[in-house]
Amino acid sequence: MLENPRSAQVRAVANLAKRSARDDSGVFLLEGPQAVREALTFRPELVLELFATPTALERHPGIGEQADAAGVEVEFVTEQVLDAMADTVTPQGFVAVCRQFPVSVKEIFASAPRLIAILEEVRDPGNAGTIIRAADAAGADAVILSGRSVDLYNPKVVRSSTGSIFHVPVAVQATLDDVQGRARQAGLQLLAADIKGDDLLSARTRGVLAGPTAWLFGNEARGLTDEHLALADAAISVPIYGKAESMNLATAASVCLYESAFAQRS
Repeated sequence: MLENPRSAQVRAVANLAKRSARDDSGVFLLEGPQAVREALTFRPELVLELFATPTALERHPGIGEQADAAGVEVEFVTEQVLDAMADTVTPQGFVAVCRQFPVSVKEIFASAPRLIAILEEVRDPGNAGTIIRAADAAGADAVILSGRSVDLYNPKVVRSSTGSIFHVPVAVQATLDDVQGRARQAGLQLLAADIKGDDLLSARTRGVLAGPTAWLFGNEARGLTDEHLALADAAISVPIYGKAESMNLATAASVCLYESAFAQRS
């Protein structure tokens, strides 16, 4: 059992909260029983190390069985060691080190997608992770992080996705010009979510949402630039019927993705 929270091994795991350490090592930090369970279920080959407190493994014996089946050894640690490794204030008994696994934009469009979410300079990790989770739930084929969007393997992005990063392909470090060109070639329309766009309900009524679509979502504070909007086939806004001043990006993205999912399945 690992008992020293200041050991080199513990410090190496904790250091993965920093992007420089993730970039250098090609691995990232995974926390909590749900995320670990999803990794072991869908991408067990990515799990390089798995740490757990004895109490946590007693509460979630299925994770130990999954790890055994995948050939992943569970290393026991004390609560103090787990606290030192984890990025969260109150970790839930499990920490894993996983290999990074981004896919290329070329791969995404080669698979004949019908629904994609593109995040252009989305900086908030909670928003990025939540949009990945919403895209997964809506049955989207992929997510693309373009521009200076937050790092996919930021611990807060990983946590906010609640395991969805293991379900839906995600491309990183893409340029919007390249994505737009590939979307055109693949027969997808590019719809920009923008407050100045046409009403979403009107777009649904006119059948705009039924075709293969790549949704473009911009920066939380600045939205999309005029240059970004010029690349899109149309700009669409989510109407606000109440007195709210605005809508959170991840919430608006969830509405847009589900509206497309409904239209494509109707």
